[in-house]
Amino acid sequence: MRQGIHPAYGPVVFRDRAANHAFLTRSTMTSEKTIEWEDGRTYPVVDVEISNVSHPFYTGTARVLDTAGRVERFERRYGKKG
Repeated sequence: MRQGIHPAYGPVVFRDRAANHAFLTRSTMTSEKTIEWEDGRTYPVVDVEISNVSHPFYTGTARVLDTAGRVERFERRYGKKG
């Protein structure tokens, strides 16, 4: 790996503001804001709008679309080819 061309890689806290959940991981992202973590150390914190805790796919609250109703409505409007 060439020196001096890669961003710094270190511990960062990602905080999901919608679900009030935070997790510590390693990333190249940085932030001016910091937070004191459970281990007593201070880490940069990056606020995100959605994570696996608040995303509908992971929480099981995803909406089921009525695709059959859409197809029937289309066929009524434009006629069924047959």
